[in-house]
Amino acid sequence: MSQVLYVHAKGGPPVGHALTRVAGRAAVHLLALSGLPVGVREDAARLCASVVTPSRAEHADLVELITTRARAVGADAVLTFSEYAVVAVAEACRRLGLRGAGAAAALARDKRLMRATWDRHGVPQPRFRPVAGLAELERATIELSCPLLLKAAWSAGSTAHQIISEPGQARHAWHRSRQVMAESAQLGFAEMHVRGASEDFIVEEIVTGRAEEWFDGPGWGDYVSVEGVVVDGDFRPVCLSGRMPTVWPFTERAGVTPAAVDSGAQRRIVELARRAVDALGLENCGTHTEIKLGADGRMWVIETAARFGGAMTVPQIEDVFGLDLVGMFTDQLLGRSPGWPARTLTPADAEGAAGSLVVLAVDGDGTPWPRRHLWDSSTVVRKAPIGAGSTLSVVRESSLPDGSPVPVYDPAGGANTMAGLCLLSADRPQSVVRDFTALVAALPDLLPVDAAEEARA
Repeated sequence: MSQVLYVHAKGGPPVGHALTRVAGRAAVHLLALSGLPVGVREDAARLCASVVTPSRAEHADLVELITTRARAVGADAVLTFSEYAVVAVAEACRRLGLRGAGAAAALARDKRLMRATWDRHGVPQPRFRPVAGLAELERATIELSCPLLLKAAWSAGSTAHQIISEPGQARHAWHRSRQVMAESAQLGFAEMHVRGASEDFIVEEIVTGRAEEWFDGPGWGDYVSVEGVVVDGDFRPVCLSGRMPTVWPFTERAGVTPAAVDSGAQRRIVELARRAVDALGLENCGTHTEIKLGADGRMWVIETAARFGGAMTVPQIEDVFGLDLVGMFTDQLLGRSPGWPARTLTPADAEGAAGSLVVLAVDGDGTPWPRRHLWDSSTVVRKAPIGAGSTLSVVRESSLPDGSPVPVYDPAGGANTMAGLCLLSADRPQSVVRDFTALVAALPDLLPVDAAEEARA
């Protein structure tokens, strides 16, 4: 039987989902760089041929740790679905002579390198500047046109985003972003291979989207993601996922598969994604490419990742298109022929639609909840105001335990301040948007009030 080393870290699709799919293709050896969710630990012990949790000291040379463990188990493939471990795993695969993302993996991780590469290839994107210090940021606020978005070059999940409306705000934005990156690192949401990555930033102009020119129904955000894979250097787009509007400044609230754009728009979007992915020179990896949709058909590439989309993007694709991306990618790394779609799948190919909602303590317009609440997954599932043909569940491994206080939303912290993650199946994409819109409005009335926290406040 083939042997696979699965490198687990935070981020990416739920490890419980991914682990079962990898185990269906090969003997799995789990290298857990981050702690496993409580509900997954028993499954890991049952599904895996071995489970190793290295000490923090062993993380110092992550590539050496991965290659040593891969050799010890005789790995035929090494994979990860975490943004924070992508570069280390790619380098380990190169050393081992195994299929992987390749030497260009860092181009799909470091936003500074990514944007510079696209600039050389003429890929449309917002104007930007890399910044390594406050002086560079202040200079960029003069060279570029405000409002600007400051973001960490190695971050994920909208962490440390700061909007700069005028040059005088640069100093505060700089110190706040660096503070958030330091806090995120303590929580395990940080690049694991590149030393000093939390000090690298990029600032870019904020381009204006026009969702109403791309979607027929209301409630959609002004960008989409193209989900795909690179097979021996050849980009294979799988489908498009849409979004609901972000929470200020740019925290993702909900993703919907498939994106309800017409076939002509989808072709143009996919072609731009192809240009962006091809420019990076990746070899074998999942891809997740975000594209902003503007007026009169204009588009800008925001970023690409050398891994599949996070949250529930992968389970959503499996639900509506019947494609086990994790299992297929495992087969690809093992030299098999998984049969990727010959063309990009559309809403017409889907069996219904699926979406995931990040529960944040803000209303639909981004207004913070006036009262503190406790997370209660069973109440949400039981009382959610969803359509008769829809089904709602809570992803427990990505949610707080019931009874936990719902965190106050921190615009700089992004998804780090989420309380729960909900998954919904419906008959069509617009139904998902409708149900999530209603659920967001109802959550403050559904969840119990945190009387103890209010008393302390």
